[in-house]
Amino acid sequence: RFAPGASEALRLAVRAQHIGRWTIPRDTYPKTPEGYQQWRRELMRFHAQTAGALLREAGYDEAMVERVAALLQKRGLKSNAETQALEDVIGLVFLEHTLASFASEHGDYEEAKFIDILQKTLRKMSAEGREAVFRLVRLPDALRPLIDKAVATL
Repeated sequence: RFAPGASEALRLAVRAQHIGRWTIPRDTYPKTPEGYQQWRRELMRFHAQTAGALLREAGYDEAMVERVAALLQKRGLKSNAETQALEDVIGLVFLEHTLASFASEHGDYEEAKFIDILQKTLRKMSAEGREAVFRLVRLPDALRPLIDKAVATL
């Protein structure tokens, strides 16, 4: 819905973004911001390697494998249109499909922490991606006030 004219590489990267994501559990890294970043970097490498193996097996050439890997590793975020589009889609999918369950799993979080998480997600998105939040995504009704606060205080 967000990028109907997306290249094949971008479409493949979107589908591979979370491939086997829980193969590397979050709790194997420290419960710190640094630990979270280490985990995310390891996931990016894992997703690129896993997608690369599957793409090679499906007959894709190395140029396509490298393009998909670059997208999954978020090379050129904010400067490469396809990498940014992938980041926008990740944010949109999180808001529409994951946010409600994430919130229910973390009911002990203060409102300020949820707003911070939402703002971090929104900051990674382009202006077009942030606009699509309200145009393309079905936001969880119960969390709409938090999303509105996060946007208002960006």
